[in-house]
Amino acid sequence: MSEEKLVFLDAGSVGDDFVWPDYADFGKVVMHDNTTKEQTAERVKDATFILTNKVYISAEHMAGAPNLRYIGVLATGFNQVDIKAAAARGIPVCNVPDYSTNSVAQHVFTLALLLCGRADRLAATVRDGQWSKSVHFCYWEKPIIDLYGKTMGIVGFGNIGAAVGRIAHGFGMNVLAYAPRRKPAPDFVPFAFVGLEEMFRASDLISLHCPLNAESKGMVNASLLGLMKKSAFIINTARGPLINEEDLLRALQGGSIAGAGLDVIAVEPMADDNPLRFVENCLITPHVAWCSVESRMRLMDMVYENIRAFLDGRPQHVVNGV
Repeated sequence: MSEEKLVFLDAGSVGDDFVWPDYADFGKVVMHDNTTKEQTAERVKDATFILTNKVYISAEHMAGAPNLRYIGVLATGFNQVDIKAAAARGIPVCNVPDYSTNSVAQHVFTLALLLCGRADRLAATVRDGQWSKSVHFCYWEKPIIDLYGKTMGIVGFGNIGAAVGRIAHGFGMNVLAYAPRRKPAPDFVPFAFVGLEEMFRASDLISLHCPLNAESKGMVNASLLGLMKKSAFIINTARGPLINEEDLLRALQGGSIAGAGLDVIAVEPMADDNPLRFVENCLITPHVAWCSVESRMRLMDMVYENIRAFLDGRPQHVVNGV
């Protein structure tokens, strides 16, 4: 067996309810359920391979790990690694694209259907006995909204955005998309690529699917939110910092938009005093859009194949040009 050392920094984030690949093929495996910022340097100092989901790997961490040859990201996004520093040291950073497309797209519509129908709230009233006491055969707390005929705006039209568009089309929605780098149009109509401001004005439901970078951080702010219809909803299953949370809070509390569905927020885990937690028309799930059992199995199989490809001299899914 190789004497090389593979370190998982936050293995607990992918769960243990499936059969993991045998990473021992690559050397000694050290699995940490979670790793704090203060623990990271010590845990990676002897690593040959680092695998991280959300633990940040800085230039200093790399400098303190002289044996480091490879960094694997257990996600599609890679903002948890200083990729420029890794490139400067000749260390490839490899991500896992397209492993959770269907899972994330499904969760977008889980949130959309809850926002439009509030089946969760109604089911809770049934458990509380309200239906048993009702004089009518049915009741509702707020109007239930059809998706059919509404307009879905999709910010970012990569694999996930395109999958969301196909599902929206299946619901009979009109689909608008914004993509800074123009993509091929899908094979359904009605569909159009539009500017960001036009999308926010025209859409009944907006779903974010763009990467987080210096240009996109805080892009959904008071200015864009102010363009939305009062009846419109916004959903974010991408990255929390895409939305300015103070501006969103004001929009929700002031009634300038109808509601929001968030699977991601700016700081995770959520702070106990985050005011969005207490807003009735804001549905928040704990960053689970990606993590169906099937998606996590694909993820860990692809992480294994990325390392195998690197060792075979044919690195794949390299995001930093090494």
